Amino acid sequence: MKKLDRINELVDELNELKLGCMAASLDSLYHSKSFDELDAVSLLEQVIGPEYQNKTSQRFQNRLKRAHLAGGPQSLDKCKDSTERVYLPSDINATLSSLDFIREGLNVCILGPSDSGKSYLAKALGIQACLNYRAMYHHCEEFLETMVALKQADYSKYQKKVRFYLKLDLLILDDFLLHTITDEREIKVLFEVMEKRSELSRCTIVCSQREPNSWASMILNDEVSANAILKRATKHYTVVIQPRN
Repeated sequence: MKKLDRINELVDELNELKLGCMAASLDSLYHSKSFDELDAVSLLEQVIGPEYQNKTSQRFQNRLKRAHLAGGPQSLDKCKDSTERVYLPSDINATLSSLDFIREGLNVCILGPSDSGKSYLAKALGIQACLNYRAMYHHCEEFLETMVALKQADYSKYQKKVRFYLKLDLLILDDFLLHTITDEREIKVLFEVMEKRSELSRCTIVCSQREPNSWASMILNDEVSANAILKRATKHYTVVIQPRN
């Protein structure tokens, strides 16, 4: 069999295996002037490389979509002290950028007034995490309402959903306690998720514009539940973003 026929056959087989980038790379390389000069390893690198990059990019985009972070412009490079805001403690963003806190199952509490950049930082961390981890972003109030409704409608589906959230490497709850929780069922759901994720060393990021010492008043003045949730949310890292006036 002639070399061209062998290459065409390999290209067809790669396409059949849904490895289109590899097929295109092999076909393009074969028709290039450098094909006969490539050693075996270099040939494999140039054929496999584009396919690997394509698969990795697609997996990343799929994770972003599932995490509710697709299309976000947030970047960790922009989360640094500036004329508009300062992050405390100093160098905390450099520490978080390594994402070691996710691997170690440590929680992060991001505090600051409205429009200070809390959500931006949380989303930037979530986007970066999607390269290697399973993440999910939710507004806390919507998350609790949805979970309570599911629990009431179908308890087995609720349990399945809880198990899903427990398997996530990173769960982001934005606008944490933005409004007073007046439904005891929501408190129970919040505590259950926070407690079980803590037991499994799964990382949770919460963003709140309220100081933790005021959380009890936002949870039906239930100091026991508030303290339990506070303990888990602020156990490891607390980031304070202060706008510069």
